[in-house]
Amino acid sequence: MLAHVGLASLCAGLLMLAGTWLYLSPQLPSVSALRDIELQIPMRVYSHDGLLIGEFGEKRRIPAAYHELPQQLINAFLTAEDDRFLSHPGVDVTSLLRAAMEYLSSGDFKSGGSTITMQVARNYFLTRERTIARKLNEILLALQIERELPKADILLLYINKIYLGHRAYGAAAAAQVYYGKNLAELTLAECAMIASLPKAPSAVNPLSNPSQALLRRNWILDRMYALAHIDEAAWLEAKTAPITASRHGSPIELEARYVAEIARQKAIHIFGLSAYTRGLRVFTSVDSRHQQAAQRAVTKGLQHYDQRHGYRKTSALLHPPSADGSPGEPVRLEDGVQSWLSALAQHESVSIWQPAVVIESTARHLIALRRNGEQVTLNWNQGLSKAAPYIDENRTGRPPKQAADVALPGDLVWLWQEEHDEDTKNAEDSDWQLGQIPQVQGALVSMDASNGAIRAMVGGLDFRHHNFNHVTQGRRQPGSGFKPFIYAAGLANGLSAASVFNDAPVVFEDELLEDFWRPANASGRFSGPTRLRVALRHSRNLVSVRLLRHIGIGKTVNYLQRFGFNTEAMPRDLSLALGSHAMKPLDLCTAYASLANGGYRVSPHLIQRVETAEQRTIFQMAPAVVPSQANASTTGVTTGSLAPRILDKRVAYILDHMLQDVVQNGTGRRARALQRNDLAGKTGTTNGPRDAWFSGYHPQLTAVTWVGFDQNHLLGSREHGAATALPIWIDYMREALTELPVQPREAPDNLVVVRIDPNTGKPVAPGQESSVFEVFRKENAPQLGTGNDIAESSSPPEEPPRNAAQSQENERLLEDLF
Repeated sequence: MLAHVGLASLCAGLLMLAGTWLYLSPQLPSVSALRDIELQIPMRVYSHDGLLIGEFGEKRRIPAAYHELPQQLINAFLTAEDDRFLSHPGVDVTSLLRAAMEYLSSGDFKSGGSTITMQVARNYFLTRERTIARKLNEILLALQIERELPKADILLLYINKIYLGHRAYGAAAAAQVYYGKNLAELTLAECAMIASLPKAPSAVNPLSNPSQALLRRNWILDRMYALAHIDEAAWLEAKTAPITASRHGSPIELEARYVAEIARQKAIHIFGLSAYTRGLRVFTSVDSRHQQAAQRAVTKGLQHYDQRHGYRKTSALLHPPSADGSPGEPVRLEDGVQSWLSALAQHESVSIWQPAVVIESTARHLIALRRNGEQVTLNWNQGLSKAAPYIDENRTGRPPKQAADVALPGDLVWLWQEEHDEDTKNAEDSDWQLGQIPQVQGALVSMDASNGAIRAMVGGLDFRHHNFNHVTQGRRQPGSGFKPFIYAAGLANGLSAASVFNDAPVVFEDELLEDFWRPANASGRFSGPTRLRVALRHSRNLVSVRLLRHIGIGKTVNYLQRFGFNTEAMPRDLSLALGSHAMKPLDLCTAYASLANGGYRVSPHLIQRVETAEQRTIFQMAPAVVPSQANASTTGVTTGSLAPRILDKRVAYILDHMLQDVVQNGTGRRARALQRNDLAGKTGTTNGPRDAWFSGYHPQLTAVTWVGFDQNHLLGSREHGAATALPIWIDYMREALTELPVQPREAPDNLVVVRIDPNTGKPVAPGQESSVFEVFRKENAPQLGTGNDIAESSSPPEEPPRNAAQSQENERLLEDLF
């Protein structure tokens, strides 16, 4: 009788299992989908030469291949999660019976009894609800997965998917987040720590709860030893190892956050929000060497400006926030180092400057505490002696006489490290210097003049401190930096570099300019009749205004469209001649690229190509390129159509020669420090001054620098384009041009050189003293009547000018043409 009852019970159980299978099986997803599963991988942005500059996405994941998993890490995960993984068919009956007993006694699954295969089924296909139906689905899916996939594939799916705290998904991401390492670099103790996290990513996290994390890690190490995965020596060494986990960001290899943000925006525009999870690899046109040079140049330039204008002392003590987030009581010395460190933790580093708090002030030095607990001694020559107090943009106070004049205990100060050559470093001094975060902002953008590829972009002092990108978002008046385009319009309309305009006071009555307008030169002086070459060389405002009036505002604005300027927003008045139309540095750089490349229109671009996580190209930029570089692009990108010509080649040549003169003999002559004769450019300064610019180029590379305040404050009476922006340009170009040879401009056909009077611009006889040579378009060349005043292909005149500067100018003109 009992035998019949037992048989009936067995049959009933089998029927129930069969019924459950028949009911649930059609609802189960296909396991084959796991073979083609796409994990959510963040988008990563790279420089042209492959350095990581940004990572975007909610989940930090670095998919690993099975051969990249250290055996110790595999053993740690198996020990922690499923030590019978290699032997069971996807379901561990012992663990399931334990879970079933817990459910019968408490009405809830506590341990769950899930194998790694069951966790894979749940993580990829099911919800996390704790019900019998979901558990049955999990079991059936696990059995099905084990029939179709090898153990190694199942384990890899698990290790790449599992959440391990602090936005880290997968073991490779966790290794980076907690240790800043690749998987192969992990120690045994670190492997055990990572393997401890799936159970409770927050409760046993080494950052959030190190004491509990240590207990869980050591339990895993004990189990690994008991299961003979490690020997006694390794076990003891790992158990006594301290917790070394700390928060690590993405392994950014190149500081270019403004670039990364623009690339992110472009990628989202092209691919939508899925770009955050598809593992896209966005390669920009930015060159790491150029970017580093640009970052150093901008930082140095802003720091030097700030140092010229005095020390903005603050006597406020550090006030750590109270429980409700409001400022708390001042931190006192007797409160101890930990209180100071807690207060310092509220202040992040900005660019090269790091926060510290003064803990001791003597007659000739300060002792400051950094956020890492290090105490730094600042001697008198480490920034203290030069900390004259700021009064206003034009004045500083008297230099300090003692350290207490600069800072007192409790003051927040900012330190930066000065780089020394080993031969010049003073052994008694540390590398730290007293400084402060500049309030002024700056920007630099450079591009390949042949195709518009952006080579470097610095949108401000520090993206984390101020994420407004002055290159692409800031619109400021370019001042005299806009004049070359007015001159281009003049040359295109029949004028020459020798055309003369009066540099004299003038008053305009213009309704658009409200009442009367009296433009003036920055120097306050006037030079009378002046050739256009000389006027551009020395940035004479009155000549530019008269030039615009001569051409006509409407005709000039129409001409300016070819450079890509937004002419609809331009003022229809004579102030346009002085750069009154606000524009972005990127727009100005693009326009100057047309002057650098000989008169072709190129479009700026930052994204070079986009690849999938499998490195399949799904987007490729094909920019228009100037004809001479169509088969030799310096950026390595696929080229598209030929760039259209927007300037007559002879106009482009003459204007380029005039801008070279600005660098050699005019307002940009500081750039002669680069010791090259193939550079051209123009300074720019606005009223106040409030903005300082320098826009310049090599035939292959264009760069624009800007310095100013976001609040449009005055920079100071001595802060103009040549003094403030040009040094940044020089520092950048010094490094950027190291691989570009000197490239003389090739003169186009139908140009002639004529001997002229430097005062009148009219042709003179060969024997006249103080004459200069000037280049003209052949059909516009002035005629003296003798036939000897035009040099087309003959040798230079026998009687050179006596003036040395004029002689240099003549030599360059004749060398270029002949």
